[in-house]
Amino acid sequence: MTFTIHDDLFAASTLTVHEQIGFELGWDYAHHGVLPPAPYAHEPSPLRDGLLAGQATFGQRTLQATRHVRKWLQLRLHAWLRGRSVELVQVTPRYLQSIDASHCPITRVSLSTATLEASDASVDRVCNGAGYAAGNLAVMSRKANHAKAAHGFRDALRIVHELELGNRDGIGGLNAAQWARVAVLCSFVEPLPHDEAAALPMLVLPPNRLRLFNPVQALQAFVSRQLLVPGWSQRLARIEALLPAKPARRAFQMFFHALLPRVLEAGRTDQPHEARWAVEDAWRNPLVMKRWTEFARALTPAQCEAIVTRAAARKLGTQHVEQVPETQATEGWQLESRGYVPHAVLMRRVPRGPIPHTPAQASLPL
Repeated sequence: MTFTIHDDLFAASTLTVHEQIGFELGWDYAHHGVLPPAPYAHEPSPLRDGLLAGQATFGQRTLQATRHVRKWLQLRLHAWLRGRSVELVQVTPRYLQSIDASHCPITRVSLSTATLEASDASVDRVCNGAGYAAGNLAVMSRKANHAKAAHGFRDALRIVHELELGNRDGIGGLNAAQWARVAVLCSFVEPLPHDEAAALPMLVLPPNRLRLFNPVQALQAFVSRQLLVPGWSQRLARIEALLPAKPARRAFQMFFHALLPRVLEAGRTDQPHEARWAVEDAWRNPLVMKRWTEFARALTPAQCEAIVTRAAARKLGTQHVEQVPETQATEGWQLESRGYVPHAVLMRRVPRGPIPHTPAQASLPL
């Protein structure tokens, strides 16, 4: 047996998850030919290490930095600075493009881009106890996002009651009607008792790709969206035929005959956002809510889910409806750490001496 003695060019080193995420973020900045904002492009950090490594690797061979790519990088930077988790398998620039909006669902102002004004579009984690993950994101104005902050459904509901009983015009820059929309938006991603969810007005239609955890609200949104697309009368008749019994069909007819006139009162419009507002505002009518609650509470959650599933299978929806199994509904949300990056230390092998970064070091094992 022979032995060879040599210097170990590699030594074990520790790397935290936070550092790994920063390095990969810097790498992606370089891959798209974008510089992080000052001072992050210059101060020593894992992000700068990844940026320099990426620049050395890609040079001028970079990918196109579209508006949604820049938004994706900005979202990840802000999340990294706060220790928030970002699920990167589904949350991509294309995903952010798919959830984009022309108007804030809370304040209803036209959204701007990179003006540093309160109307600028921002991506909000609807469930504050989860990370930036598919199904938990909605685009709204900076003003609404900052006011909403860490508030959830119960908090927003309490603020609405406080404003309705008091003499204040608003809290956090939002009035009672706007806080009511915040409450409804948050209710979508919070499992609620069926009777409670059935008694909530649809003051804001669910933003694109937001996951709805309460089957009765999924049915409520499915029916409400019918009025946004021509041909609703025929579709609703077919949806009505899917209801479990004559009493439910009669209750549904009474509800819809209360809803429709309130939507028509707003007048015809070619603007999609104005059509949405007309439907949302119709839900403020007490008779509409009374009739809906009577109908919805006569159904079980399983029946609500079955109606939406069967209607979608018959292509009666105005949008694609995707059912996500409960085991996957919050995948990547990091609920166990309340949306923060778990504190963990990784092991890697790093070269000793002045050996430069290589592309292989950009993908470190989890």
